[in-house]
Parts: sequence; C-alpha cells; structure tokens
Amino acid sequence: MSAASDKPVVTRFAPSPTGYLHIGGGRTALFNWLYARGRQGTFLLRIEDTDRERSTPEATDAILRGLTWLGLDWDGEVVSQFARKDRHAEVAREMLERGAAYKCFSTQEEIEGFREAARAEGRSTLFRSPWRDADPASHPDAPFVIRMKAPRSGETVIEDEVQGTVRFQNETLDDMVVLRSDGTPTYMLAVVVDDHDMGVTHVIRGDDHLNNAARQTMVYEAMGWEVPVWAHIPLIHGPDGKKLSKRHGALGVEEYQAMGYPAAGMRNYLARLGWSHGDDEFFTSEQAMGWFDLDGIGRSPARLDFKKLESVCGQHIAVMEDAELMREIAAYLAAARKPALTDLQAERLEKGLYALKDRAKTFPELLEKARFALESRPISADDAAAKSLDPVSRGILRELTPMLQAASWSKQDLEAILTAFAGEKGMGFGKLAAPLRTALAGRTVTPSVYDMMLVIGRDETIARLEDAAAA
Repeated sequence: MSAASDKPVVTRFAPSPTGYLHIGGGRTALFNWLYARGRQGTFLLRIEDTDRERSTPEATDAILRGLTWLGLDWDGEVVSQFARKDRHAEVAREMLERGAAYKCFSTQEEIEGFREAARAEGRSTLFRSPWRDADPASHPDAPFVIRMKAPRSGETVIEDEVQGTVRFQNETLDDMVVLRSDGTPTYMLAVVVDDHDMGVTHVIRGDDHLNNAARQTMVYEAMGWEVPVWAHIPLIHGPDGKKLSKRHGALGVEEYQAMGYPAAGMRNYLARLGWSHGDDEFFTSEQAMGWFDLDGIGRSPARLDFKKLESVCGQHIAVMEDAELMREIAAYLAAARKPALTDLQAERLEKGLYALKDRAKTFPELLEKARFALESRPISADDAAAKSLDPVSRGILRELTPMLQAASWSKQDLEAILTAFAGEKGMGFGKLAAPLRTALAGRTVTPSVYDMMLVIGRDETIARLEDAAAA
C-alpha cells in the first residue's frame, strides 16, 4: 500500500544529534519544508537520538539553531526518538505475535563463526538464523533478539519519486534485528514506527538511505501500515565532483551564517542545489513554496559552487528590507563572534544601506564597504589612499571646507558645490574626489563622496576634512 495522494501532506526532518547541522541536512530539511508549506501541509522535526553514546544535547541545540537561522519553522514540539523506545519495543513484540518476527538466540560468536565459514567456502555471508522457524518449545532460557521475518524470495520494489522504480532481490536482504537483547529498538524499526505514528506521508531524504527503504517497507507491510511516498535525493558534492568534505570548505549550516551569507540567499541557493524550476535562479521562499515539487529534483549529485552562492546572496541583500538587513547583520556579528555595532554605528549603517546593499554579496563585504560609516576619527588611510593626500590636495581640502559649512546638505546642493569648486580649480571631478575619499573613508574604493557625506552628516564630514588637511 502506498500513501494516498489526497491525504494532507506531512513531511519530517529527522537528524541525528551527533554534531552540527550539515549543509546537506539543511538542504534535506529545506526540501521537506518547501514541500509541506507549499501544500498547506505539516512539517515535523524529530531528533533521532537512539544512539545514546554519540547523541549530545549540544548537537541538538546546534541543529535547532541552524534550522532557526535558515528560517525553517516546524510544527508542534520536537520529537525525541529515544523517548519513544517503549512504543518501538511494543511494535517489535506485536510483530512477534503476528508471526512477522521471531526470537533469535544466536550469539555474536556464533554469527561471526557462520560468516567466517561462509567466507572460507566462498558463499554469501548473509546470516540465516537457525531460529527462524524453530519450535518455541525448543527456545532456551537465554538472551535473544527479535528479528523480522523478511521474505526469502521475490523482490521488494520501491517506487521512488526521484530515483524511479528500484528493485531489491529479497534473497539479498537479511532478517534484520528490530529489538536488541537488552530490549532497545534498532534504528530501522524506530524510524518506521515514528513515521507511521507521526502520520508522515512523504519521506524525503538523502539517497544514502535508499537501501534502508527496502527493509523499512517490509516493516510497514508486516504491520499492515500504509507505506509513505519515497523521495531519495542525491547528495551534495564539492566543486570537484567528490563527496563533500572539510577540504571543500564549510560543512555546517552555522558556519555559513558566521561567514556572512544571508538566510534568504542560503535558502534560495540550497533549493537550486539539485532542484530546478525552469531557468529560474533567483526567487523568494514564497515562490519556491509554490513551485517546489519532487519531479524537479535531479538524480545526479549537486555540486557546491561558492561563486553561484555569492551571486544569489548578493541579489537577496540588494532587495532586502533595511530593518531585516540590520537584524541579520547583528545576528551575523554575534555568530562570527565579532563586536556588536554601537548605536551610532547602527544608525549610520542603516542610513547608508541604500548606497551599500546592491554592491555586496556577503555581510563582511557590505561592512567593509561601510567602513566610512563605522569608523571613528581620526580616519586612518591605507597606503593607496594616502598617496592622494599630498600638500596640494590638503590645500584644496582647506579651501573647500568653509564652502561646505553653508551647504543645505542635500545631494543636489553638494553636487553643485563640488562641481563648481572643481571647475574653478580647472580640475576634473576625479582629481577632487580622490582626496575626499581618503579624508572621508581612508580608502580609494568607496560609495560616492556625496553618499558618504549625506550618511555621516555635516559636522562629521567637515571634521574629517579638517583632520586630513592638517595631517
């Protein structure tokens, strides 16, 4: 049985809390979120913390922070898989009662001995338990595991929305353990029970789980439960086409926040990483919700491309509302462990965003271009800019300063004054702009001198020009 298409959509993201939220996990969460949100469905979050030795509260917190930064909101409470272990064990015992599972008393030593003998004889090492069809009267008083009675012939077919029809020969699948001898459930059972109980209709996850789908389908069928729609998405590779690793750069979602990428840009870029909607490269999350469908996901691994990421992020910074941009910049500074902006810096930055945000691809780049608004006097000039402050230029600044005292401080008035002054001196505006840039920003590449003057105001402009003229 497959999930009915007319049921309300329920998706889930189910990470293991053994480390940070991987960029691939972030994309999986995004795909599930887009699919549910675009269909007025439900997006659930489950922490698969059954591996008690490797699961940590710190890792769970990191996952939640990463999802929150990406803007992926989930419905209801976060579910702990470990907290549901009694329910998983209950299902294992029900499988036993249904004859879909059996008690296996084979020890680890016996299983390893079987495999060694099989290797030596050149036959399959797939363990076939001698207890599968044993009379319960012959059961010893000893520890046992519960194994699922997998079919030994025929095939298990997965109809996958991304991978197409995938067939598994049942003779290649073993009778997997569903309940360990200490009474704890295995991951393979827990996932199915949780997905069923949470009403998950679509399982969208990495294609490294494709083989699991065959064995998990057997659990669904053994319990007479509806099988969800499967969609196994290709993994993300590095720019060189190899599996993503630390040599390719950042792996954790939070690292991207600390590098200064905007969340909307990351959502846009990750959505395009393996999924497409025609030739659209730049879009909002609202558009993506309306467009996203499983048939737009490709079967080949997607390649991380930092130039494309920066390009998309730059477009999002350019169209972002100023208040939202200021909030994200503050969050970036905190994530990157950099000092927060002072009230004066924040006021000047927000005032200058109109001249800055269409020229930056990341927040560090934007803040670098905004240095003129963030630095305090005296402004120190870099080597290239300092060359434009020769004695003649200082004299020009001294002459210009009194003329600015009486300006109305509008862009039109400032343009008129500076253009007329340059004309009187018989110099091109570029010759005048160079020492002005050095005085105002200490850099050769800046926003226009008019924009800088308007952002920092009359008093600060004149003070900086006087500093430079006296240097």
